[in-house]
Amino acid sequence: MDIKVLLGKRIQELRRSKSMTQEYLAELVGIETASMSNIERGKFYPTAENLNKILLALEIEPAELFDFKHLASQQELLSEMNDVLSKDEKLTRLVYKFYKMVK
Repeated sequence: MDIKVLLGKRIQELRRSKSMTQEYLAELVGIETASMSNIERGKFYPTAENLNKILLALEIEPAELFDFKHLASQQELLSEMNDVLSKDEKLTRLVYKFYKMVK
């Protein structure tokens, strides 16, 4: 997936986890709501200055913003999980218990 799209999805995910509207985040960053929308949709990269403002507004470290692994395709995630779980019975049972709790 394109890095702009991943970054946009991650910003949107983090914004929503903080119960922020797109309009409010745009206001904190000092940009138009349409610009924030374009960033979240992966149409534009934020400038370095705006990226820093996004980090501050979301109260996160850069590493957290660029943690995209969970945004991979379902097939990629399943493949990785199958590889790991097939090698560790204890982990498989633990994951299964977790699955049953959240199901």
